[in-house]
Amino acid sequence: MEGREFKDAVFEQFARVASAFASPKRLEIVDLLAQGPRSVESIAAQTSMTVSATSRHLQVLRNAGLVTSSRDAQRVVYRVADLSVVAAYRALREAAEARIAEVRQLAEAFFGEVDGAEPLGVEELLERSGRGDVIVVDVRPAEEFAAGHIAGAVSMPLADLTERIADLPSDATVVAYCRGPYCVLSAEAVRRLRAAGVAAQRVEAGIDDWRRAGRSLEFGAA
Repeated sequence: MEGREFKDAVFEQFARVASAFASPKRLEIVDLLAQGPRSVESIAAQTSMTVSATSRHLQVLRNAGLVTSSRDAQRVVYRVADLSVVAAYRALREAAEARIAEVRQLAEAFFGEVDGAEPLGVEELLERSGRGDVIVVDVRPAEEFAAGHIAGAVSMPLADLTERIADLPSDATVVAYCRGPYCVLSAEAVRRLRAAGVAAQRVEAGIDDWRRAGRSLEFGAA
């Protein structure tokens, strides 16, 4: 093989990965699978797609080596191939944040309208939770909580939040987190908590950020 042939061939393989990422829905699937394994049906429900459309996107991701699948009873369950896939997605997201102003503008407009709160970062969360003056609430679905969550967090899925607000101490300050800086669940949780008279803030970080900060995760259902 000549040098030119080698370069053409290897860059073609790099382009396979780039092509697999080149879809908003496939990026959303990777963002979702970064939380833990999911069935096709669950991914379809979370991404507002049909099962058939979801399967087609998953096939593209699998052909590029970005996701793997296994059978669990009657379900096919997908997961990211390894953490390098999450790192690649994060690098793409950070490049977009740095180079495309619309990303910041969209985030500021949406989160400013929903909860109007300045989010907490990992270090501030660690400081406040270390003092014991906040309750850390994970508002992701229960299956994501079981797949890995911040140590000491309480599972309170957004779908159940309104009914469970009464379980929170009246003088509590709640910090809610979900999947990362663009997850809308925690912002909606903060809005609902404040409407019910509970002091609340949103945590910008997700599980990936927590892991990158060198912090261990806890596993298992609430």
